[in-house]
Amino acid sequence: MVQRVVTVNDVLEGHVVLDIECLDRVYLNAYVPILQTSAQVVAFLSGHLGFPFPSPVLFRQLGDRFRKAVAAFAEAHEIPWVRFGKDQAKLEVMGPHLARQAATGRSGVAAIGVAQEFQRVWTAYEGKTSTGTPRWSFVKTDRRVTCYYFYLWDEGFGPAFIKVCAYFPYPAKIWVNGHEWVKRQAARAGIGFTALSNGFAACDDPAALQEICDRLGPGTIEVFAQRWLHALPLPFTTRDHDAGYWWEVSMRQVEVSRTIVFDAPRHARGFFEALVADNLDIGRPHNVEIIFARRVRRDTKGGLPHRDRPSRQRRRGGECVLQALADQAVPQRREGDADRDGRQCAARPGLQRPPAQPR
Repeated sequence: MVQRVVTVNDVLEGHVVLDIECLDRVYLNAYVPILQTSAQVVAFLSGHLGFPFPSPVLFRQLGDRFRKAVAAFAEAHEIPWVRFGKDQAKLEVMGPHLARQAATGRSGVAAIGVAQEFQRVWTAYEGKTSTGTPRWSFVKTDRRVTCYYFYLWDEGFGPAFIKVCAYFPYPAKIWVNGHEWVKRQAARAGIGFTALSNGFAACDDPAALQEICDRLGPGTIEVFAQRWLHALPLPFTTRDHDAGYWWEVSMRQVEVSRTIVFDAPRHARGFFEALVADNLDIGRPHNVEIIFARRVRRDTKGGLPHRDRPSRQRRRGGECVLQALADQAVPQRREGDADRDGRQCAARPGLQRPPAQPR
């Protein structure tokens, strides 16, 4: 008799004590829709600001005004100022500052980080008209410029940051964590839970917790983004805002996490094996692996010992080879008996919303 293949559902049945799906890390673009073409740049400099001659010198003047505003804001509110080094783990550096702000229980800017990064900004090239009059052609290019990281602690979202480029048209990024928002909403609703570093290990009312997770959507995140954009010292003034020169947010990368808590650790291994087997026919991925809790860096001597090597599925000459799992394998995204499966949804060029056209 042919034995039936064990599926993921077979592994999960009767062994799951908590199953929660939630938005995890959310990374957003913030851009000004009506500053995306050269004609719109000219309209801003001449039509809106009133300068008779649109020149790239104005970019420096506006940028200097922004830099001074950020420095004054930090001094007035006694906010720590941190200069990031190359390849420095920013969140680790900012951890103590975020913890200190969280201890106050009030929303606020925990620290301001400064870094030099490549950004897509406007620049200009000088030319002449047919009569010999100087003129500037505006084009977008990648330049290494100053970026300010406003690390925040928010009563609703917990730790977050907003990164703003200090050069025109001031592109920005916004980062929040969905699990942190859900934890705070659950606590306010009186739902008892045991938190993981980035998820949940147990909950008194899983259905109510999942309902809170499902409530986190674009509207909540938009309110958070605009509230902080209006609170921080930024390049655009109230007059600019009223004229339509303000940031809109769009998806850059959104991670969706499913946390499954098993009644015994051994079921996590069975779940992984069944999951790979169930999905061999979906694109045949080059790599599927368990990553261990042990952190291995480039300077770690010896790397991973043979007995610690992860299971992986690899394509070899059109054939999939599944290597054996180590006996004591523990997934990296696992705490106790909780196994987390993360999915990332990243914006692609063909899916991005086109910038708004001139009004």
